[in-house]
Amino acid sequence: MVNVRKGMIEMDNKSLKNQLLLLEKQLLTPETRTSIEELNELLADEFFEFSSSGRVWFKKDCIDDGGLTVYNMSLYDFEIHPLAPNVVLATYRVKDETRNQHTLRSSIWKNNNGKWQMCFHQGTKTNGDSL
Repeated sequence: MVNVRKGMIEMDNKSLKNQLLLLEKQLLTPETRTSIEELNELLADEFFEFSSSGRVWFKKDCIDDGGLTVYNMSLYDFEIHPLAPNVVLATYRVKDETRNQHTLRSSIWKNNNGKWQMCFHQGTKTNGDSL
């Protein structure tokens, strides 16, 4: 049940934003990117991605390949945009120190039975300038 008082809605959005930010950061860590168990928990069964390289990835690809490639990345300018009950678009930027590149990122997160899972992700190369 949603409390319609302005302060309560802001608190709920702030809490959700912090939770999804932590999950996005977790997906950038080498420990998570190389853990089939963690990827299986964080990625919805219907997950797919349009990568910054132009490749389309599915959850099965991530799992069958033994995880994701590990890069030294940092996340910034994180925002959330609710799309529907239990569905949120997250947008942010990533600086990839390993490949010396910047990307705009977007992810759609869905709350499946009480746990947030990513069902879509896209990365688009950029020159690193702010919006």
